[in-house]
Amino acid sequence: MMNRTSIHGQWSSRLTFILAATGSAVGLGNIWKFPYMVGENGGGAFVLIYLLCVAAIGIPIMIAEIMVGRRGRQNPMDSMRLLAEDDQRNPAWQWVGLIGVIAGVLILSYYSVIAGWALAYVFRAGSGQLAGADADSARALFTDLVSNPEALLAWHTVIMATVVLVTSRGVEGGLEKAAQWLMPALFALLLVMVGYGISAGAFEEAMVFLFQPDFSKIDGAAVLAAMGQAFFSMSLGMGAIMIYGSYLPQDASIPRSATMIAISDTGVALLAGLAIFPVVFLYNLEPGEGPGLIFMTLPIAFGQMTGGTIFATLFFLLLVVAALTSAVSLIEPSVAFLVERLGMTRVAATACSGIVIWFIGLGTVLSFNVAADWTLWGKTFFDLLDFTTANIMLPLGGVAIAIFAAWIVSAQASGDELSQDAEWVHRIWRILCRYVAPVAVLLVFLNLVGVFA
Repeated sequence: MMNRTSIHGQWSSRLTFILAATGSAVGLGNIWKFPYMVGENGGGAFVLIYLLCVAAIGIPIMIAEIMVGRRGRQNPMDSMRLLAEDDQRNPAWQWVGLIGVIAGVLILSYYSVIAGWALAYVFRAGSGQLAGADADSARALFTDLVSNPEALLAWHTVIMATVVLVTSRGVEGGLEKAAQWLMPALFALLLVMVGYGISAGAFEEAMVFLFQPDFSKIDGAAVLAAMGQAFFSMSLGMGAIMIYGSYLPQDASIPRSATMIAISDTGVALLAGLAIFPVVFLYNLEPGEGPGLIFMTLPIAFGQMTGGTIFATLFFLLLVVAALTSAVSLIEPSVAFLVERLGMTRVAATACSGIVIWFIGLGTVLSFNVAADWTLWGKTFFDLLDFTTANIMLPLGGVAIAIFAAWIVSAQASGDELSQDAEWVHRIWRILCRYVAPVAVLLVFLNLVGVFA
């Protein structure tokens, strides 16, 4: 068995790793993106396909990423190169790892801007600006924010500065402490919001919408969206889970950890739906509002409800907390890469990554105002980044990692890493990564480009 160690240290326990990796997975993807994706794609049928994608594709690929990360103990690019060399295979597989690092950088560049919206709304809600909001005033408030590039730039800068500060403190001093404090706070805030939905909202209607499938609403694009959402929500294909896996103690069970992370992540997504949709339906609002669901639809409900100012402030605080736990994991692969490849100090590497990501984020800042009319293939800079990363880079990168882990890495090597569990767990994982995940992703892509049309 390989006995490499990471120069960055390791998690103090399996529980800390699960908290940190769940924090990486739980973010805007669950609370901002999942509800509006459900709304746009017909409710329960989308949820069912999403859950199937998590079980059959997400968990096996998460196991693969953690396994590759722990066995390599380096940044995603070098971990994949080392494992290929261990089994005398082509080291060109390292480029899959680099693509994951790049995907994390690109995602964080726009993720930070959206997190900045949430932070702005914490202060807007707390100061009572949402009180008595109707459809027109809620839309005007949001339009006022996104049409102001200086304001968006300021909030984007605050988020990135926070991410750089936390990440620069290292695994135990920064990442661990963030996970230990922020994750329990996130769950508590979310449960308060769900409690409100049960007591005051149209909870039964929300349950039907979320869990009663209507397959007439499903087509190839919706299936691809569900799969892309599973990858986005679980932080797959972006280097984050692999780099967190490189800090995992050798005696921790990878399959059990991955399953716990997936259950927690999916639970948060469903709880977010149960917090949001009862309020949406109570006020006869539109669940398919799209990316503005959180920022234009919910404020109307908060403006009408008793104690709306408090609940609105709590909700947007929840969104910021969720965003930060993911953001620190998205920057970590590029930081590890710069430290290991260029010999930079951790502080310098974090600052360098942060500046590059901040700069790319300017494209998203301007996509909603000055450059809103600058489109490529009908998409703004933000739309293009979102579609390219979530629907192309993450699924293809994740499947490439699955193929690498199950076909290129020897069965003995993967068996060593998964030896804490029964042999049948290893066998089923190899079947899912060798056949099920690649075929499922390929079929969805073929359907999208019209091969089966």
